[in-house]
Amino acid sequence: MNTREYAEMDALFDRLFPICRSITGPGLRETLSILGEYLPLDLFGVPSGTQVFDWTIPLEWRIREAWLAGPDGRKIVDFADHNLHVVNYSAPIDRKLPLEELKPHLHSIPHLPGAIPYVTSYYKERWGFCLPHAVLEKLEPGEYHAYIDSEFVSGELNYAHAVLPGKSEREILISTYVCHPSLANNELSGPLVAAFLYRRLAAWPSREFTYRFVFVPETIGSIAYLSRFGDTLRERVYAGLVLTCLGGPHPLSYKMSRRGDAPIDKTVAKLFRSGEISGEIRPFTPAYGSDERQYCSPGFNLPVGQLARSVYGTYEGYHNSLDDKSFMTIEALVRSLDETEKILRALELDGYYRNRYPYGEIKLDKHGLYPDMNAPSTAGLSGNDLRDNRLRLNRILHVLNYSDGTYSLADIADKCGCGLLELEEIVAILKDKGVLEGPFREQGGSPAP
Repeated sequence: MNTREYAEMDALFDRLFPICRSITGPGLRETLSILGEYLPLDLFGVPSGTQVFDWTIPLEWRIREAWLAGPDGRKIVDFADHNLHVVNYSAPIDRKLPLEELKPHLHSIPHLPGAIPYVTSYYKERWGFCLPHAVLEKLEPGEYHAYIDSEFVSGELNYAHAVLPGKSEREILISTYVCHPSLANNELSGPLVAAFLYRRLAAWPSREFTYRFVFVPETIGSIAYLSRFGDTLRERVYAGLVLTCLGGPHPLSYKMSRRGDAPIDKTVAKLFRSGEISGEIRPFTPAYGSDERQYCSPGFNLPVGQLARSVYGTYEGYHNSLDDKSFMTIEALVRSLDETEKILRALELDGYYRNRYPYGEIKLDKHGLYPDMNAPSTAGLSGNDLRDNRLRLNRILHVLNYSDGTYSLADIADKCGCGLLELEEIVAILKDKGVLEGPFREQGGSPAP
């Protein structure tokens, strides 16, 4: 493990976790500004009231202070202690009221008596407080003071992106969301992995694809992004991943794109099937998930899947204060970063190749790919100096024979009985020798634009 990268990711988490984020407002902008120190983000703003498809950008929410005091004047909950204590997008209030009138505005989780729930009301004006159920049960009759210093202003919704150029204009979309306050796995895991993934890809010697990294408030942010950049994405996106819930203890989990047979679907399935990455496949569903539902909406139907680890809704800390660094570990984030980078390496490698000398086998020894003497002593050699029971030689012969533009490299790997990335060295050798060309992104071996 890269200890410097680990320490930097840990420090970035600690800076971002306390910020009160929402789908609009100062916390969202502060988060994007901090992330902009790690990758060159372009910031965009969509004014309140703007129509984006069937949605309207709401007024911007700003909050400064909030607390609930009991009959004795002592504060029961305080926004300064934990920003989940206030219903996100709460309207302002400064009012004294009896417990029976207050209770409809109090939210807790009975089966998790120590947890503070995450509650939102973006599109209908409400006010409220969130508190542990154990605290709620101890509230006694009397007069309570509810105070929320917030406001709604005509502002904007913000999102950001960074585009990392490659050899081709064909793009890999990496999207994540930045709107949940003080939630670790179900918020910060995605932006943290995305930010450090950009840095890793920027350090690659070369990239076949261009990479587009998108940071949006969930749902309405991706809808606003598609409203502006949807045509560009439709034209350029070859594959995409939505990053969410990547910091828990479980193996990687991939949700298929709506298409089900997109390159990203096939590549991840091959990596899982071969054991190069330990993971499970989930089918696409529009019923739940993250922003892949917007990218995969029928009007766009982009080839975008979703990566998670401890999937939303499957762990007790989902959408409550138990989702902190004790559950989401930096070690798990680094594993997710490693595995996501491996997926992208495989996407770069996979495709359709062409043997430039398809009429009969090439003279392998002429290219240093076969022993130049046939004898019992050379029986296990792949070349004059590599004794590996002919493993490399067998893979070379498979790659050359099936590289006719109709078999993908993943298909050839299946025929070899090996992992996709295990052919990376073979492809590099054959391309260096000038006997193999590719990868092409379309079956038939024609270069993609």
